[in-house]
Amino acid sequence: MSTPSLTALTPAPGQSRGLRSITMARGDMDPRTGLLDYVVRNDAHTWIRRGGGLVAYGETARFTVTGPDRFTRAQEWWRSELAGAEVEDHLGVPGSGLIAFGSFAFSKTSPHESRLIVPRVVIGCSEGRTWLTYITDDAEAELTAESAEAALAAYLAEPAPDRVPDAADRLGPGVLSEDQYKLAVADGVQHVQAGELSKLVLARDVVAHLGGPVATAQVLRELAVRYEDCWTYAVDGLIGSTPEMLIKVENNTARARVLAGTLDRKNAPQGDPDYPNRVLAGSDKQLHEHQIAIDSLTETLQPFTSSMTSHSEPFVLQLPNVWHLASDVTAELVADERGEVPTSLALVQALHPTAAVCGTPTTVAGALIRQLEHLQRGPYAGPVGWIDAGGNGEWGIALRGAVVETPTRVRLYAGCGIVEGSQPEAELAETWSKFRPMIEALGLTGPSGSSGYQ
Repeated sequence: MSTPSLTALTPAPGQSRGLRSITMARGDMDPRTGLLDYVVRNDAHTWIRRGGGLVAYGETARFTVTGPDRFTRAQEWWRSELAGAEVEDHLGVPGSGLIAFGSFAFSKTSPHESRLIVPRVVIGCSEGRTWLTYITDDAEAELTAESAEAALAAYLAEPAPDRVPDAADRLGPGVLSEDQYKLAVADGVQHVQAGELSKLVLARDVVAHLGGPVATAQVLRELAVRYEDCWTYAVDGLIGSTPEMLIKVENNTARARVLAGTLDRKNAPQGDPDYPNRVLAGSDKQLHEHQIAIDSLTETLQPFTSSMTSHSEPFVLQLPNVWHLASDVTAELVADERGEVPTSLALVQALHPTAAVCGTPTTVAGALIRQLEHLQRGPYAGPVGWIDAGGNGEWGIALRGAVVETPTRVRLYAGCGIVEGSQPEAELAETWSKFRPMIEALGLTGPSGSSGYQ
């Protein structure tokens, strides 16, 4: 596989044909809130975990693409934008300087447009360092600390109002009814039992119909506070808080967090701290599903690395809605025969789709997903995150999320890994546990009655 190099993605010195940027350090943030103080606009792009990350406003450049070569073409566009860029970066840390936020369709056959978006203003915070980046395509614009602060102030001058629950708010079914989803799961199990594949991930959707416009900034703040161990993201109407890191690249070190195996906390017994370990780590079905996901990632990542480490056994990740079996993987990236080190987006191209969101083998699973789900996943379960000019970046899997389709309609997605021992009723219940973060953040009540809808 051909992968662009970090060097190739570095802007050429002395050239200024297009994008221009300046990055400078800023003062300390409030440690109690961090970047959440800047999540005040419904159109902001965000990538936040434990108060740090990136929040961006505006748009200086955009690239959209569909098809199986969407990652390659996006990298080529980013490389071409950087080749003529003028960059003044006083920090030189991952995420500073020129940056693009991205969201990619799950499926290579999807009509949904994958995208890279270069914002106008970025606030970043990492390891105690805070910075401001101002990006423009105006050759005459001033690139100074004063102009950057003025641009930021203009965006912050019009914060979006919060929203209160409305009597007209309701949660309705998506493409498949609950009974139809259970039939799809049963069909999937039969394909696994027939030996066609070892794992299949089947998703479904529900739709939130709101009595008033959604307050995206408020939703993101709720998610970031409640799910601080997840990565809260927003790119062009795709919002959520994912627990799964597809790949993070920082100075030639790659990291990933793999999840597979889920236990709902809603009906867990009280006073039994060993319950999640016993039920998850003691379940052959859950361990089997998790091992498939780990093997899928490490086997694909291995050709790009000189060394790789991961947990010998998965750990239990505790989230407010569920427990997951989780494993962290760290790898040192190695240059190929041309001396090129893969960028974060090149690794995304190699890794997606993983067994955690598609199945194994992926070609068989992908075809069955299209046959059994009857829905367009769009960006759900696709890569979402950012890349900088040095090839560093963070790309999560767009899980525990939703797409804002109109100001009053939000489509939520959730999926489950189907293996030989899967039970349709249990998988349906698991989807409701995964919908819960978005349902609560939208100010809706959870499932009620046998149907699960309001």
